[in-house]
Amino acid sequence: MKRNLSIILVAFCAILLAAMACNKDKVEKDNTPSETPETPSVPAGGEIITNAVTDVDGNSYDAVKLGNQVWMAENLKTTKYANGTSLQLGTDYSSTTALFYYPDGNENNKEDYGLLYNWQAVMGNSASTYDNPSGVQGICPDGWHMPSEDEWSQLLKYVWGQNSYLCGSGYYNIAKAMASTTGWVDHNSEEPCSPDYDPSTNNITGFAAVPAGLSDGGASGFGSSAYFWSATEFSTTNAYAKFLEYNNPEVTGLSTLKFKGFSVRCVKD
Repeated sequence: MKRNLSIILVAFCAILLAAMACNKDKVEKDNTPSETPETPSVPAGGEIITNAVTDVDGNSYDAVKLGNQVWMAENLKTTKYANGTSLQLGTDYSSTTALFYYPDGNENNKEDYGLLYNWQAVMGNSASTYDNPSGVQGICPDGWHMPSEDEWSQLLKYVWGQNSYLCGSGYYNIAKAMASTTGWVDHNSEEPCSPDYDPSTNNITGFAAVPAGLSDGGASGFGSSAYFWSATEFSTTNAYAKFLEYNNPEVTGLSTLKFKGFSVRCVKD
């Protein structure tokens, strides 16, 4: 009888100790925050989308998502409109004939730098617009369109608004963040926020603007500048564009003659 009583007492103590341990564990868990506070994230670059689109010539392009927009991360290099209509290789300038040009006049530059197009070529038969989105497919592949001046402004405002994309103390110093890490000729620029100053630190956005230069009846600016058309005209002879220069920390806007050959970046519809 005494032995049975001892067994009962031991069992009771074991149950009591287990209950106390469980209760202690419950108290400790109840004092633990249910969620770990999130650390605010700092943009470290745009979201790259590989092989985002293929043009009618079979060229494939990566894209980059910046804010609410998706831009090609490479210069357009097609020689045809999406419907198969071919463009003419330019040997001189024209404001009325749709022409493309090789950067620096060299066909071998097409793969890395894309092609240059006059404004007639990029627009096709579409009219100028400030709309956002522009609705102008122009030379772009199906599902993509030429950016209007307002769409360019949206992109630049987004990049300006990200502290990690800015260089130095200048509010508009985003050229390094948008310029490619290769192709820029070393002009020994003393401006630390310019694309040719340690290019290995360029391109935090992933936009990768390459210095394809321009064509205006001849080739110029190759290795030193990048020019991009918009779908918005300034006048009957001029249209808006954006450009990066090797020694300029800012991405600059301009209106320029439509016959010039500039690079193209399309935006996803």
